[in-house]
Amino acid sequence: MSYIYTGNSRSFLRISFNLRATLFILKISMAEKKEIVNLLDEIADFLEFHSENPFKISAFRNGSNTIRKLNDDINELVNSGELKKVKGIGKGIYAVIEEYCSHGFSTALDELKKDIPDSLAELFQIRGLGPKKISLLFNQEKIKSIDDLKTACNENKLLSVKGFGEKIQQKILEEIGQIEENRNYLLIHFAERESGKIKILFDELPVIKKYEFTGEIRRTKEVYSSLEVVILVESDKVDELLSSFKEKITLDVISGEILKSNTAVKLPLTIYLVHSENDFTARLFETTGSEEFLTKLGYASNKFRSDNEEEIFSKMNAQFTAPEMREKDFFSISNKELQIPSDLTNEQLKGFLHFHTTYSDGLNSVEEMVSSAIKLGYDYFAVCDHSKTAAYANGLSEHRIIKQRGEIVDINSRTRWRLLQGIESDILTNGELDYPEEILQEFQFVVASVHSNFSLSEEEMTRRIVKAIENPFTDVLGHPTGRLLLHRAPYKHNIKKIIDACSRNQVALEINAHPNRLDLDWRNIFYAREQGCLFSINADAHSLDNILLTKYGVAIARKGGIQTKEVINCFDYKTFVKFLNRKVTRKVERYE
Repeated sequence: MSYIYTGNSRSFLRISFNLRATLFILKISMAEKKEIVNLLDEIADFLEFHSENPFKISAFRNGSNTIRKLNDDINELVNSGELKKVKGIGKGIYAVIEEYCSHGFSTALDELKKDIPDSLAELFQIRGLGPKKISLLFNQEKIKSIDDLKTACNENKLLSVKGFGEKIQQKILEEIGQIEENRNYLLIHFAERESGKIKILFDELPVIKKYEFTGEIRRTKEVYSSLEVVILVESDKVDELLSSFKEKITLDVISGEILKSNTAVKLPLTIYLVHSENDFTARLFETTGSEEFLTKLGYASNKFRSDNEEEIFSKMNAQFTAPEMREKDFFSISNKELQIPSDLTNEQLKGFLHFHTTYSDGLNSVEEMVSSAIKLGYDYFAVCDHSKTAAYANGLSEHRIIKQRGEIVDINSRTRWRLLQGIESDILTNGELDYPEEILQEFQFVVASVHSNFSLSEEEMTRRIVKAIENPFTDVLGHPTGRLLLHRAPYKHNIKKIIDACSRNQVALEINAHPNRLDLDWRNIFYAREQGCLFSINADAHSLDNILLTKYGVAIARKGGIQTKEVINCFDYKTFVKFLNRKVTRKVERYE
């Protein structure tokens, strides 16, 4: 059996081809619900764009939220007519959903977008530009695209438009710059989906002896600009392979043993053809890269050949480096022990920590989340709903904390699960957590995170975060840099001072596994390990399907060479409880 990555069924690494095909099909099924959610949101946006009835706009937004929270298959609900009975889905919204599920389009949306250029949809990507402002720009300034908007900003035309000023105009230009910079990249889960499409295609071609993804995917990058694959095919079968490809994908370039397509999937695809095992390994090695890594290693193309990569490293008198660690940053690691490949796999995660439920902005109950995590092999759990400052996320008031605690006590008494009540406590601008000490001491696990006031200076933000780390009740620093990949840059901060504070105060650094975050950045993992920091790999799950996102955190941890002993949720339960009590005494049921 061939492998796309190196890992296991719960990790982004080491997923067998047969399993990947299954996962890909599951993703398509799950995506259908997301498409309906996006459809209803888009209709609501364009209703607002046209200044339609506010009640109608609200109905579509509520309908979107209702669909988002459903666990049942949307197609089954439509086919059985059960969706009509769901509160929040009226006749009009049901008709829209039924049409889309049956035919793949929406007459209502098409009517709303009539006479509006497709390029206008680009403007909805820009934060701070809602439907009403976009309508104003379109009708008053004839702005139809991001390019039009960029030109208008550069010519200061927005200054005369009601509701816009110099600061907003500058912010829009910054947003446009980021959109343009990120336009040709995909996040890790979307890149995985595109590679799955290629995998399905290749699996249908018996002329291919074996293949493996290489380049950015093999190195586990956090964002992707291309897909690369090495294919082993007999030299006299190349024409047959090319003929098969022509039926499936458009090849834009055929240059010797290198094939390229810009249309097969949503990323540029490069295929390398080889005809022997030695050539396969050599090609895989050199295309894995990175170029900077190979240059510093002193690798010369085709100079060293073998049927395994360990031997190639040995012939170069170099230490074997795991594919995911082959970046230029590897050579800046002074401690050779930190260069050892990670022993971490997703099966070794025993604790499912930092997840959200319907108590805040999650889509599932406490019991539903834990039940699903148990099926994936987790042994202990810490629910961490949002704290009271996060009003936008239905954060927990003191009264609702007590209510949730009662439910957790009841669940544990019935099931003898090892379920802890934690909290994701907001770090206030002054560095305090947003509950007093008498409330914090009742939680069994505390993740401290920044969710607001991102525009502080580096010194102010660093001081703010360090103070939160020094709080004796803080166990984990959540998504330490605040970035949203391809969307929001990290806030200004001194990461080394923050890591040093975590080391001094025995606070674990979160590796937030959500594809939008993957934060802590892998480039900072090496320094954190040098300082003796511990890590917590968390999905930050807000729904049942989010639980599976943990695999991306494992992938990033492996890229940083993290060992199992450095991850707090790889501890057995007894050791994890010792960690919780390292500074303060927690009331934790043992259930040994």
